[in-house]
Amino acid sequence: MSRIYTIKNKLVESRLFLNRIIAAFIVISLLTSGLIVRLVYLQIVGHEHYASLAKDNSIKIEPLVPTRGIIYDRNGKVLADNTQSFSLELIPEQIKNIDDTLLRLQKLLDISDEKIDQFQKQRKRQKRFVSTPLLMSMSDQEIAKFAVVRPYFPGVDIQARLVRHYPYTDLASHVVGYVGRINEAEMKSLPIAEYRGSSHVGKIGIENSYESELHGKTGYAEIETNVQGRAINTVNSVLPVAGKNLYLTLDIDLQKTAYDALDTFNGAVVAIDIKSGGVLVFASRPGFDPNPFVIGISNDAYQALQSSDNQPLFNRALRGLYPPGSTLKPFIALAGLEYNAISVDHKTFCPGYYQLPNVSHHYRDWKRGGHGSVNMTDAITQSCDVYFYSLALTLGIDRMHDFLQYFGFGEKSGIDLTGEKQGLLPSREWKRNRRNQAWYPGETLITGIGQGFLQITPIQLARATATLANKGEVVTPFLVKKPVDPDATGSDTENPQENLELKPENIDSIISSMVNVIHGARGTAKSIGKDINYQIAGKTGTAQVFSIKQDAKYNENDIDFKLRDHALFISFAPADDPKIAVAVVMENGGHGGSVAAPIAGKVIKQFLGSNNEN
Repeated sequence: MSRIYTIKNKLVESRLFLNRIIAAFIVISLLTSGLIVRLVYLQIVGHEHYASLAKDNSIKIEPLVPTRGIIYDRNGKVLADNTQSFSLELIPEQIKNIDDTLLRLQKLLDISDEKIDQFQKQRKRQKRFVSTPLLMSMSDQEIAKFAVVRPYFPGVDIQARLVRHYPYTDLASHVVGYVGRINEAEMKSLPIAEYRGSSHVGKIGIENSYESELHGKTGYAEIETNVQGRAINTVNSVLPVAGKNLYLTLDIDLQKTAYDALDTFNGAVVAIDIKSGGVLVFASRPGFDPNPFVIGISNDAYQALQSSDNQPLFNRALRGLYPPGSTLKPFIALAGLEYNAISVDHKTFCPGYYQLPNVSHHYRDWKRGGHGSVNMTDAITQSCDVYFYSLALTLGIDRMHDFLQYFGFGEKSGIDLTGEKQGLLPSREWKRNRRNQAWYPGETLITGIGQGFLQITPIQLARATATLANKGEVVTPFLVKKPVDPDATGSDTENPQENLELKPENIDSIISSMVNVIHGARGTAKSIGKDINYQIAGKTGTAQVFSIKQDAKYNENDIDFKLRDHALFISFAPADDPKIAVAVVMENGGHGGSVAAPIAGKVIKQFLGSNNEN
């Protein structure tokens, strides 16, 4: 078999190899040039665009909202807690026609136009894939209705959320307060980092005053997201710290007794633990149900509260301003003793009116025929106006002002609630600065019986009463014991006190006279002193709402209800070792002894009956 041999052409092969090298170089050069052009575009021309995309496909910080602290009364009863609530929520991205879906849901669940509008506003502020609530706190019936048709509503589902709940509704509405959605003004003042993700904040009451403790500390999660903002992976997280629980000094059972005893009258009852200053009762009637404010109260419901003649949103215990009437008389009498303007046995004749020298005007006593000759004890027991007209003129407005100021009149009580009014304690200087007028002797007289310019708040009156019962040791009221962690128990807050350094014998004389108001034969509140084995010290008061002409006669049945006198009462017990002080203001109630005193009596008897120390 023959073999065929091919003769190699080295020149041709060299050229072929060179051409291949050149072609490869050209290809590599083109590819390199393309790469360089692309890098130039990415790094220079398109830098801003791609840097933005890179950031979006990066790490986002998502806030983890803390659980709000629980509020308890002194006996561990829950006044504000967090309950699981079910809400109907929509994810707009998963819904083809959101307007049609909303219309069908509205017909199915009878959703108001106002809630639809609120949903539309809220969803426009959020991304389309974020779940947005339409209907909160769904009823069992609403949940059942939707569950049946759920397959026909893609992108709509029921979610569980924690919602603030107030089990005692109007009973503790003013003292506990409520939370509501954060508005734009609040967002500017709140710490941004702590309130990222939070939708609610305390508006009034304890919820507002102790917002920082109740809110807790916001946590966060580091979440990897894509360019659309969707979560891909959780890289890291710091858990939130739950808000602190608050234990109040308030006794909700005692609060209910006081609130119910006001019955149909508007007014306030404040009771203070004399030894510590803890507020046992802080009732303002009428109250309101705070729960609708949490989920968003309707405009109609809110306007109804705002426009009501009874002003249910008004905290009378903290902000109500009233003349103290005759409840001021023990303090005026004590001023007389301390300044040596009178003695206990000093007598004044009461013919039923009082006249200033060379003045024809009669300053009337409540008892038309007068009380005759009365000493200090008689004057307090029978609430003789003429005695205190005379004493007020002897003391003068300057000394009365200074002495009453020692007991906190005309000043905020210092209670741990925001929005307290300080009242008005008039003086020469005040009238000159405010009205550019001189002070007149007649104004001194009516100040001495708790009328005129003088205005007090119920909490202020209760504090003054507690200080009197404490024999001059100033009591500063407070509602919250030491804030504690969720699994701890509450302890009393320390309450350092100031002493007015009053003469013991003078205090004893005043207290003895106030005991006579309850237990004396001619006492104006003797009805509440029965069937108890201890003594109550008290003083009735009636404050005029409008002035009566010189010769006119006040007839309660002939005037409009809103123009009738306010009824007031202050008291403390047991008189020999006081533990509780109570102040009652009943608007348009008439007579303190017949309507206000029994309220205080119920509170005192219930407290001392359940107090283990008695």
